[in-house]
Amino acid sequence: MELAERFRMGAELVRGAQALVITAGAGMGVDSGLPDFRGDAGFWRAYPLYARLGLSFVDAANPEHFERDPHFGWGFYGHRTNLYRETVPHDGFRILLSWIARFGLPFFVATSNVDGQFQKAGFAESEILEFHGSIHHLQCTRPCSDRIWENRASFSIDEETMRAEEVPTCPRCGAVARPNILMFGDWSWVEERTRRQCERFNSFLNAQHGRKLVVVELGAGTAIPTVRATSERLGGFPGARVVRINTREPQIPPPHLPLPCGALQGLAGIEAELL
Repeated sequence: MELAERFRMGAELVRGAQALVITAGAGMGVDSGLPDFRGDAGFWRAYPLYARLGLSFVDAANPEHFERDPHFGWGFYGHRTNLYRETVPHDGFRILLSWIARFGLPFFVATSNVDGQFQKAGFAESEILEFHGSIHHLQCTRPCSDRIWENRASFSIDEETMRAEEVPTCPRCGAVARPNILMFGDWSWVEERTRRQCERFNSFLNAQHGRKLVVVELGAGTAIPTVRATSERLGGFPGARVVRINTREPQIPPPHLPLPCGALQGLAGIEAELL
């Protein structure tokens, strides 16, 4: 089937939707210029120092760095904080918001991304689930409490050593602070914020019972399948349909719709058929 025909089918689904869930993985940020860290090679292209050190993304995204060498731990996460603060969300975010407004759709976003791009693009904080937390929020490394606070720290990174000059600390006990992100091998992540988001998401889904639900999935891979599994679970609801937009792994069985393209191309292609 030609991609143009798939766009027309996607437009029909959006036009007939009565509720919308947007699920997104790392591929959603690629069109904004963000790296997706796909495989060691992709990670090392974004961060060549770690290639020289022989550290993979899994190694770099390890909470132990905040215990053993917090300046090194914050080198990686401080650099990413700066990157995400500077990034401008691509036009696909605007397209999604326009569908919500044009068709009066109740909606929710469920994403594995920690970059805060949906909030920056104008999506309401109350209608976003961040499965793995957010780099824009901090917690204590111990943790001394369940407190989570906004990341307002400034980060100066020596990119030759990937070390931060200063590290944020917990305002309650003075210990090193860390991003409120679920990392690899992580036993100290404070999940309270994400738990509340999950509760709101489940309440949203309960309120959509009997409505035609369309799930638009964007750039979610199989390596960490949280997002894809969520899309497929929702796609099993009566009358629900999933539009899977994915350059490398678009496969999904009928009656759902695979779009083998990038997030922005897929959204723009559907939008062109809606005009």
